[in-house]
Amino acid sequence: MNTLNLRQAIIQRVHDKSEEELNEVIESSIGNDERTLPGLGVLFELIWQDSDPSTQKQLVGTLHNHLVHTPPPLQRQ
Repeated sequence: MNTLNLRQAIIQRVHDKSEEELNEVIESSIGNDERTLPGLGVLFELIWQDSDPSTQKQLVGTLHNHLVHTPPPLQRQ
């Protein structure tokens, strides 16, 4: 019996999607239920692995800029 891990299952789910469909998957996952976060993480991992160092630097810069201008979430005490 073959079992898929979460990463493999997510990749299999989006494997044959068009660029438009992939965009819809991402857009519908952003700001949605937290159950979509692992999927977004796997998709980001794929993007990261296939990005050159310049693109990776730009992605990190975009993330950093967002975090600098966004207040931290409230912390539970």
